[in-house]
Amino acid sequence: MFARKVTARLRPNSLSEFTTLMEREILPWLRKQEGFLDLIILAIRGGGEVTTISFWDYEGDAQAYNSSGYPEVLKILAELLDGAPYVKTFNVVSSTLYTAARPQPPEAGNGVSETGSGQRACSSYETSV
Repeated sequence: MFARKVTARLRPNSLSEFTTLMEREILPWLRKQEGFLDLIILAIRGGGEVTTISFWDYEGDAQAYNSSGYPEVLKILAELLDGAPYVKTFNVVSSTLYTAARPQPPEAGNGVSETGSGQRACSSYETSV
């Protein structure tokens, strides 16, 4: 399983509109994306900064979203954002969401390796967008 964390500053008094757009427009679209599993939205007290954590079956699924869908999401949210979001990605090492072992895709180089303990090895990359 793979996670994508996006942190952004919001313009003043826009948390409610951000949440509405995420729940009504972006989340229904995300649910149709291959490999999408879940989304968590976090906001600091006062709503000046938000973090979303999306979970994906495989790194390739998250990368496909990053290439095709994420630019569209940025356009939808552009008027609410105060600067470019900060994106960081992770292999999920442990999670209650990951309850059953999922088979690895047949392509090599997916960035995930199994350790002897049954936990996934962790790697990450980050970008500013």
